[in-house]
This record gives sequence, structure tokens and C-alpha cells, in this order.
Amino acid sequence: MDEALVLRYNGIIDLAEEIRRRLQHEVDKLGFDESEVSLKSPTDAHYRLEKDPASCEYSLVGDWRDTAGFKMGTLLFHADGSFFVEHDVVKPHPSNKRWFVEAVNAWGRGTEIKAEARLLPVV
Repeated sequence: MDEALVLRYNGIIDLAEEIRRRLQHEVDKLGFDESEVSLKSPTDAHYRLEKDPASCEYSLVGDWRDTAGFKMGTLLFHADGSFFVEHDVVKPHPSNKRWFVEAVNAWGRGTEIKAEARLLPVV
């Protein structure tokens, strides 16, 4: 990693770990068994800097991938302190078969973290 990337990464790693805990809490609230859904750690993501077309600042972007190389989620940390994190779950709801759990998301700014599961109705 280049120096700018390392500095940005070091600046968000504690926040990223707290976000992962919040995402796991959302998974747990749905009623999944621990062995059913395993969220990856922020340290497992591959990071890069991307120029934000709106602000012209660089955002830190990390992607989680499975063993076959398919994307499982993204961590996005903007220069202004806002963030959005998404991790795939892709499983039927454990207690309500009318819903499918697509992913868990977190967003916020600074240390303010909001999180929720993204559910799709089963037709």
C-alpha cells in the first residue's frame, strides 16, 4: 500500500471494527445462528483510494471478496468523515419465511453509526 492509503486506512480501522460489530448485531437480531452468517473483518478487505466526483476528494474504498473472487461487500469512507458499509448475507430470514436477507448496511459520520438489515419480500 502506498503511504496515503496506509494513513487513511490507519485512521479508520477502529471505526471500521466498530461498524463490523454493529453489522453483526443486526445479523444476531434477525435470529441467525453464529455459524450461519460470518461477517468478514475490515482487515480482510482490499483497499484503494478513489476520487469522489462530487467533492473531488479521495475516498477510501475497501471490497470484501469470497474465495472465488466475487464481491461480498464494500466499505466506503469519504474524506468528510461520512461512510457507508455493506456486507452480503444472502439467506432466507431465519424465523420469517416471507423475507429474504440480502445484506446488512451501516452508514453515518464520525462515530455516529446507524445500521439495518436489507430485506426483500419472498414472492
